[in-house]
Amino acid sequence: MGIIMTLVEPVVVINKLGTSFFEMALTQTIYNHSLKTTAGDSDRAQTLSSRFLLIQSVVSSVAALLSIIPLSRIADHHGPKVFVVASQMGSVLGMFMLLIFMYSEVPLEFLYLGSLLHGLSGGGPMFWAGVAALAALSSEKGKRTLKLNIVDFCFGVAGVVGGLLSGYLYQIGPSVLLSIAILVSVVALLYSVFLLSDVRCSESESEPLLPESESVNRMDKISVGILMVAMMVFMVGMIGAENVLQLYVLKPPLSWNSVWAGYGRAATSAMYLSSFLGVLILFNVLGDTALTLVGIVSNCAGMAIMGFAIESWVYFLARGIMMFACVPMPTLRAMLSKNLHPQQYGRVFGLLQLVLAVTELLSNVFFTSIYPLTLSWFAGFCFLLSSGISYMSTVPILYLNGRIRHEAI
Repeated sequence: MGIIMTLVEPVVVINKLGTSFFEMALTQTIYNHSLKTTAGDSDRAQTLSSRFLLIQSVVSSVAALLSIIPLSRIADHHGPKVFVVASQMGSVLGMFMLLIFMYSEVPLEFLYLGSLLHGLSGGGPMFWAGVAALAALSSEKGKRTLKLNIVDFCFGVAGVVGGLLSGYLYQIGPSVLLSIAILVSVVALLYSVFLLSDVRCSESESEPLLPESESVNRMDKISVGILMVAMMVFMVGMIGAENVLQLYVLKPPLSWNSVWAGYGRAATSAMYLSSFLGVLILFNVLGDTALTLVGIVSNCAGMAIMGFAIESWVYFLARGIMMFACVPMPTLRAMLSKNLHPQQYGRVFGLLQLVLAVTELLSNVFFTSIYPLTLSWFAGFCFLLSSGISYMSTVPILYLNGRIRHEAI
């Protein structure tokens, strides 16, 4: 029973179900509100929606930047579970803001308050910092890549289920979907508070505690920096384009309703499943570096095809080609953890998520600013640009691989 309570996977699954329902409710609510405002003009609605999502992302990301340092200090003393609990509290509060919006005559800008609360609690960056740290602490060094990909696999399974169900639940009623999202997210929060055990507190580490100065010396700072740069470049190309894609499928020529949008989200989450199977089969054959490169190529090739998705089958073909797109991030995190002492997980993963939060913000600002400008001539341009940027993340990875081989000679 004690071993089960150290598993972070149940939290990831339950939380992802809740956020899948919430994201569908939020996107559809914003887009439908924009359609009413523009009297049914889809292009203008796309512009208004993308502008709102941009500001929402900026508010959430800036607030998260303010909270990361104090939360990291608390986590140094109480363990990375702090990240998981705090971020979920903010997420639930943000969901309640959407519920208030649905039942009150408040302006759309009221939803920025939910983003602010979510960000001040750490937001997504801190949630994943806590998940990655707990997963790393509960796994052996040689199996860490597999462990972190198992976490992503669980995230993908929950995303597929959530994506498939959310479209149908939204047709029953937006408030029904949102209420279920809140209920599921509260369950995830309660599980994290009362059942999830922080392994750093409940298990003795296989490596002894070190003084602060010696712990820092154990870290390969150059490798850590290179790996962070690789993750940043990959995310710059990926995050913003994925967010734009959620709006792209709602406009002509695809014009998806909530059910088809749910299928699209399920196909996106299915990439976590196929990525996990790829890691499971290829890990012992290829190793970390080759696996990461395969994932980057898979992601970029599929995103390039997405730029020409004028029919639904092209969208799903692109998602099929992106079957290994979710391999790079957990594999790079595993490579990062192998250059650290366990004492450094909370601090370094917190720093990583701070860097990635800034990266996510820049990516969202960049792509949501470009997307409205391309609607009149080539709406898929953002996805081609995304592919080119993400390909550049192979450069630091190949450099690090060459550096390691040179040192081994």
